[in-house]
Order: sequence, then C-alpha cells, then structure tokens
Amino acid sequence: MLNDELDRVFQALADPTRRGLVDRLTRGPATVSELAAPLPITLAAVVQHLQVLEACGLVRTEKVGRVRSCQVDPAGLRAAEQWLHERRTAWERWLDRLAEVLDEEGTT
Repeated sequence: MLNDELDRVFQALADPTRRGLVDRLTRGPATVSELAAPLPITLAAVVQHLQVLEACGLVRTEKVGRVRSCQVDPAGLRAAEQWLHERRTAWERWLDRLAEVLDEEGTT
C-alpha cells in the first residue's frame, strides 16, 4: 500500500466520531440514519464523516431508493492492520534480541 493511502486511513481514524462509525459498522451494515441516531451531530455531518471513510477505503456505501446503507470494507482495515503487524513484529524481534543480550551480560 502506498504511504499516502495509509496516511489517509490513519488520518480518517484519528477522528473519534469516524472511529465510532467504523466500530459500529464492524457489527454489521447500517443506514446513515441509524448511524446518526445516537450521535450529537447532524445527519449532514455524519454524511461528511462517512465520505471521508469511504474515500480512504474503510467504508462502502450503497444507495437504494432514498436509503443509503453503509458497511465496513475489510480491505481498508486489513491494510492498516498489516502495517501495524509489521511494526509490532519488528519491535518484538528487537526486544527479543535485547533480552538475549541482557541475559548474556547477566551470566558473564
């Protein structure tokens, strides 16, 4: 994944409202109205947040008649998950190596 694509994903997830929308959508598809109902913001603001999530590939929307349904796009989440996994793996290797060095120094 290109860095600018990953930057857009993390920038979108930096907003607590958008993280909340993604969290809600991980439990299943929902209409825009259903997503907006518990939030203290306007329906128009929810639509703007969804547009950001859709633009970076985290959410897909589909309009049938007057109803717009939303769902998580697993590919967008997988890219962020893979990036985080790669970083975690590198840090775990580094910490394992540090533990080995410290153990060697302690036994010498």
